[in-house]
Amino acid sequence: MEIFMLLMPVLLPIAGGSVLFFYKFKNEKSRNLYLEIIAVLTSLFIWFDLYSYRGAAHTLYSFTSGFSITFAIDGMGTLFAALISVMWPMVLLYAFSYMRGEERGHRFFAFYIGTYGVTLGVAFAGNITTMYVFYEMLSLITIPLVCYYGNHESMYAGRKYAAFTIGGASLTFFAVIAATLYGQNGAFIYGGSLLSGADVTLMRIAFLLAFFGFGTKAAIFPLYAWLPTASVAPTPVTALLHAVAVVNSGVFAVIRILWYLFGPDILIGSYAQNIGLIAAEFTLVFAAVLAVRERHFKKRLAYSTISNLSYMLFGIMLMTPAGFLGGIAHMLFHSVIKMTLFLCAGAFMHSTEKSYVYELNGVGKRMPVTFVCYTIAALSLTGIPLLCGFVSKWTLLNAGADAGTTLGIVGVCCLIVSAFLCAIYTLTVSIRAFFPMAGMDRFAHDGKTKDADLDMKIPIIFFTIVNLLFGLFSGPVIELLGGIVNGLF
Repeated sequence: MEIFMLLMPVLLPIAGGSVLFFYKFKNEKSRNLYLEIIAVLTSLFIWFDLYSYRGAAHTLYSFTSGFSITFAIDGMGTLFAALISVMWPMVLLYAFSYMRGEERGHRFFAFYIGTYGVTLGVAFAGNITTMYVFYEMLSLITIPLVCYYGNHESMYAGRKYAAFTIGGASLTFFAVIAATLYGQNGAFIYGGSLLSGADVTLMRIAFLLAFFGFGTKAAIFPLYAWLPTASVAPTPVTALLHAVAVVNSGVFAVIRILWYLFGPDILIGSYAQNIGLIAAEFTLVFAAVLAVRERHFKKRLAYSTISNLSYMLFGIMLMTPAGFLGGIAHMLFHSVIKMTLFLCAGAFMHSTEKSYVYELNGVGKRMPVTFVCYTIAALSLTGIPLLCGFVSKWTLLNAGADAGTTLGIVGVCCLIVSAFLCAIYTLTVSIRAFFPMAGMDRFAHDGKTKDADLDMKIPIIFFTIVNLLFGLFSGPVIELLGGIVNGLF
């Protein structure tokens, strides 16, 4: 019974999406109602499972020599599952409006809702084999979403996305075998599950391969180039999948292999830690510089995502409880912030059919709700106090300073530089939208451009409110995350 209940939120959206390939609804309204019901039911099953079945592992199928498909819910899985359970039903509302009238909408939503279940498979994985299987499935099921428009640019983006993500996952295969054979069947146990007789050098090499392999979805340098290219996908894809679910699955996987599989004890102070830290620190500054230079609105936000994902990896690779706390806090808060930013960018592009930052001049007067929400999210991402982005960035700064290492201090400097660049590439958008230069207001006499539809504004306003609440009342959230960091649940 328990394994059935754990499987329900994984299988329901996959099966629900498959129906769209065989049954065509009479109209979009009935299809959208069906999809929203599937998403809400999935979220309800998630919360039921999080309340009822946390702790024990349940094996669905066992292969040989310890390789098995096993599901379990612990603190880290709870955080990831709870995050997407709130986001998916909300962003579906946005997607209904954004994709209205699309000829291949059934195909789009079949993969879009199916991805919900596959992502939950990553969250509920009880060992490295299960996570690896669903991680690969996540790459495969999202390729059609990247290629949705079917033009040359979209097909190129899909091929590039497939090459990077599937190729990156292949790097992790050695770690899957090593951790399963030399650990407790690859089980995720807080602090690590490797046996005492495991060869340390071999395990460090396996960890590095897994770090960069899983880190491909987290867009770590030099495996980052797929993410800006994939921004050609419809905004509901770039917002929910390539700013939250897919990329966070990469960060989530790195957390799993470090804190729940290999363990920090055999890695801290080693070349494996140093290489990971250097890669994260370089990426977070490098991507911020590229974001400042980028003129395409969504691609600028994509480079911003690359930078902020490495904030998380930096905290995780410090291999201290404070760094771990900062990493998962930024994973949570950045998801809310970046969701808002992408949804606002998509609303602008959908309403005006324009895509570049220099085309934003004066649009704030025509789309005030969208760009007020954008500005609040931009301030939060920059790290302005009273907003949630400040909380996670401040936690990371303290963690880097307290680590007492050269790379920790270098990381602090990188974070400060990146935050300054973040202010440039996000807030210049708001300045253009509300305070265009004289004679540059292209929307001054445009009576056609209007704010986003209600279905699009509801998620934007919702995530803006969450951003504010997380910033103003961050204490309980940080306390909850601290329990995960300390292995209390």
